[in-house]
This record gives sequence, C-alpha cells and structure tokens, in this order.
Amino acid sequence: MLAFVIYKAVLCVIIFAISLGVAAYSTWWERKFASFLQDRVGPNRAGPFGLLQPLADGGKMFFKEEIIPNVSNKFLFILGPCLFMVTACMTSVVIPWGKDFMMGGRNFAFQITDINIGVLYLLGVVSIGVYGIMIGGWASNNKFALLGAIRASSQMISYEIAMGIAVIALIITSGGTLSLHEIVEKQDAGVCNFVYQPLGFLIFFICALAETNRAPFDLAECESELVGGYHTEYSSMKLGLYLFAEYINMFISSAVMAAFYFGGYNFPFAHELYNAMGLQEGSIWISLIGFGAYFTKIVLFICLFMWVRWTLPRFRYDQLMNLGWKVLIPLSLVNLAITTVVAYYFNK
Repeated sequence: MLAFVIYKAVLCVIIFAISLGVAAYSTWWERKFASFLQDRVGPNRAGPFGLLQPLADGGKMFFKEEIIPNVSNKFLFILGPCLFMVTACMTSVVIPWGKDFMMGGRNFAFQITDINIGVLYLLGVVSIGVYGIMIGGWASNNKFALLGAIRASSQMISYEIAMGIAVIALIITSGGTLSLHEIVEKQDAGVCNFVYQPLGFLIFFICALAETNRAPFDLAECESELVGGYHTEYSSMKLGLYLFAEYINMFISSAVMAAFYFGGYNFPFAHELYNAMGLQEGSIWISLIGFGAYFTKIVLFICLFMWVRWTLPRFRYDQLMNLGWKVLIPLSLVNLAITTVVAYYFNK
C-alpha cells in the first residue's frame, strides 16, 4: 500500500513537472515556429538557440510589480487566475500516458487514476475552467476585461456542445466505455479511431482551438479590439498563470486528441518491435517506448495548433458564433446519427 501511494505521488509530481515544462518551452517553440514561417530568426540571445528564453520570461514575470486595481474585487481578482491554472492541471490525471508495467510482482499503471467516467470528468473539469476567465474579467472592473470574459464564456459554451456530441460518437465507436484507458486499449489491436471518426476528429479539433482560445478563435483577448481581453488588468505572476494555463490546456488538448483518435501510446507495428527487442508484456521499457510515441504525437499536435495560429486570420465574433451554432453543431449531429446507424447494423 505504501509503495502504491509513493508511486502515485511521484507520478503526480512528474506529470505536473512535464506539464509546466511543456508549457514553458511551448512559448519558446511558438516564437521559433512563427519566426520560421515569417522568415526571421526568433529568440536567440538567452542561451544557445534562445533555449533559456522561457526561464528569462518566467523570471521577468516573478519580478514584475504586483498591481491590484483599487476598484477591483481583490479576492476574486486573485482567485480567477488560480482557478484557471488549477483546472488546467487537473485534466491530466485521467490521461493514460503509457501501458501498465510490472515491478516487484505488482502492477503499476502509467496513469494517475483510471475512473470509469474519465471522459465525463474531462469534460466537466474543462467546463469549470471558464469560471476562472469569467471571474477574472468581472473582478477587474474593466469594461475591456469584462467584454473579453463574456466573449470567452459564450464561445466556450457554444463550442462545448459540438465537442460533447463528437465525443458521444467516439464513445459509441469505442463500445460505450467512458474510460480513457479502455478507449486507448481498444485501438491497440485494430485501427485507430480516426479511421472511423474523421469528421468527429475535425469537429473536436476545431472545438479544441476555440476552447483553448487559440487563433483564429482568440476573440477573447484580441489586442486590436480589447487591449488584452480578460487579463487586461493583470500583471506579474497572475498574468503568468493565465498565459501558462493556456499552454497547459493546449498540451492537454493535444494529449486528449492523440488518445481519442490516434491510439495514444499505441503505434503501428508496436508488437513486432517489442518482440524483436525481446520485451515481455509488463516490461517498463514497453511503457517508456509507448510514452515516447505518445509524446511525439502530442508535439505534432502542438505544432498543428501553432501552424493554424500563424496561418489563419482571426474571425469576426459573429462569424465565430455562426460557425459554432450553425455549422459545427449540425455537423456533429449528422456524425452522431451516422455513427449510431452504422453501430446498430454492425452490432446486430
């Protein structure tokens, strides 16, 4: 029992550290990625290739002056970014990062917790994240911040509907399970879910862009209209929490899409590779190789997020809402209907 508790505690710390590390270096990679697309150099002063730039940015955030507006609700002003950061970190606990492995005669899961309603937990925690934005924008007592918060909340609510319907179609394809571990395991022997749900994946990806406030859906914080959106009045590490949480959400969204539609830690010819290496089922090396494959998929999705940001122009807000209500929700309903009919006739 003690070994189990220690293992889970260590796993929590490792996943938390990986989330923060990926979020920090996503800022560096995004600037490098943008500079490549725009034919310029990007950050190159802080360390070799600018690799210490995230540390310099973090230090700047820590040492900047802490400003809380006199007209703000101070308790909620502080609570907003904290809540947004906490909900961003909570989503990673149900994600299976690799296969189970045996050690000392005991089975250890490469997952903090495998609950049988993992998908519902994921959607529930993601929906709570909007409260951090709404509270922060309202507590600032700034009209630009409030407008940004209202935009973010209405945008998230609109796109969560299409995302939820797309996930229902995925659950039907996966045999009705709500466990992320089982969804990934069902893609081990067969074809990944993207083959069965290409439209569902496209809907989920677009909704993930909107949920994470990434371009072209970054109307909640567009500088040309709202100065900085819901975090206009924030400075120092409270602003840092908002910015960090957005990159953590992008990392987790990439991990969820890789798990739902591309097999997670599974990859083509994995069993042939394990047999050639002489690895037995339950080996920790299988878990680590699977984690490497999973992390590669996550990095590719993060690059896709960045590619979309630096390629597509920002929508007008009416176009954003029309896309959510008049295009994505009907498409997700059509996808659900087709999935239901196919599943019914194939399971007869």
